[in-house]
Amino acid sequence: MQQSAFQTCIAGGRMERHRHAAAYAALVLSGGYVEAGDRGRFHARPGQVLIHGAWESHMDAFSGAGARVLNLPLAGPVGFAAGAVADPDAVARAAERNLAEAEALLRETMRPLDAALDDWPDLLAATLRRDPDTALEVWAEAAGLAPATVSRGFRQAFGTSPRRYRAEQRALMAAEALVIRADALAALAADLGFVDQAHMTRAVSALTGLAPGRLRSSRYNPGPAASG
Repeated sequence: MQQSAFQTCIAGGRMERHRHAAAYAALVLSGGYVEAGDRGRFHARPGQVLIHGAWESHMDAFSGAGARVLNLPLAGPVGFAAGAVADPDAVARAAERNLAEAEALLRETMRPLDAALDDWPDLLAATLRRDPDTALEVWAEAAGLAPATVSRGFRQAFGTSPRRYRAEQRALMAAEALVIRADALAALAADLGFVDQAHMTRAVSALTGLAPGRLRSSRYNPGPAASG
C-alpha cells in the first residue's frame, strides 16, 4: 500500500504562504478552509477540489472545524482552478488502495466549479495573473484605493505583497513557457517583460531551483508534492 496522502488540519489553524514543487489536487473530505494562491482565493468545502500547478504558492486558513484533505499528485494538467466531485469518499477509498487509481477517478468525476472569491484583493490578483506588467499605483487609483491600503489588504488576503505576487506570476509564466516554447532565452525574456535574460534567469532559478537552460533541456518533472 502506498504512503497515505491524507492530511488533518488543525481547527482555526493557519499555514503561511508556501510553495510545492509538483502539481497536485487537494480534495476536501470534511471541514473547510480558505486558500489564497497563484490561481486565486477560494473557500474550499467538502467535496470540492483545488488544483495546484508545479511551483505554485498558496496560504491556507482553516475553519473552526479544521479540515481533512486528500492530496493527490497530478500526472498532467487540469484546465481549471477549482472543481467538485459528487462522491469524495469514493476517491478517498481509492486513494487507500492506490494514488494513481484515485487520481484517475478524480479526473473522471470532477467537474469545474466557479468558486473564486471576488473582493478587491481577488480582482487585483486576477489582474496580476493576466498581466504582470500592471502598474500597482494605477490599479489602486482606478479602484479608488490608497496604495498603502492596497499593499496592506492584499498581504492580509494572500500572505504576500502585491509586488512579490506580481513578480512570481511573471516567473511562473516563464517557467511554464520554457518547457513548451522553443524561443531563444533572450527573446523569451523580452516577450515576458523581464528587463533582460539575466533577470529571467534569476527569477526562474529562485522559483524552481533550476536555471532556464537546465529547466528546458531536462523537461523537469518534479516528484510528488508535499502535503498542504
